[in-house]
Amino acid sequence: MADVERQVGLEIEEREFDYSQRSQWLRAAVLGATDGLVSTASLMMGVGSAKHDRTAMIVAGFAGLVAGACSMAIGEFVSVYSQLDIERAQMKRNAKVVNVEETNKETGKERMPNPLQAALASALAFCIGAMLPLLAGAFVPWYKVRLAVVAGSSTLGLLAFGAVGAVLGNAPVTSSCLRVLIGGLLAMAITIALTISVDKLYSKHIG
Repeated sequence: MADVERQVGLEIEEREFDYSQRSQWLRAAVLGATDGLVSTASLMMGVGSAKHDRTAMIVAGFAGLVAGACSMAIGEFVSVYSQLDIERAQMKRNAKVVNVEETNKETGKERMPNPLQAALASALAFCIGAMLPLLAGAFVPWYKVRLAVVAGSSTLGLLAFGAVGAVLGNAPVTSSCLRVLIGGLLAMAITIALTISVDKLYSKHIG
């Protein structure tokens, strides 16, 4: 009987779980990984389409990884720290109109955002996402095959990140995967087209 009650309690707790509690770190992780994959793959394929040199393609991808991870970390730190300042200011305003003891209890229950944790999670996720196309194309010597490998691995990565984000957030998997995939492929296509156009323009009129 006790086991049955315990099982029922666990099922109720699972149904009532507030998935919004995951929103802070989930948003930073999924956004970081997706951004790392899309931006790095776009850089590599853009440079690789304009210049058939494997070294230039890999160096562009590595530079994108480092710059993007630093940018994501700094941006996330500033954003979450601003949110933390706003919440602290609101708590001080609340303390003036409600009982101090009740305010302290509520404060203890609240989960305050952690800027450093969000920054590190975002940077790490960006690096994980960026490493996928970087490693996929680093060891392929043939130009067209290299582009195909980077495009294929990026497509699979986008689908995986979309699915993971949906499962962790208890959201529809199909729509999440399609949204991430379409957005990522569109970003890569735009980058490739503009990079090739700028390269041709520069070579014709300046180079």
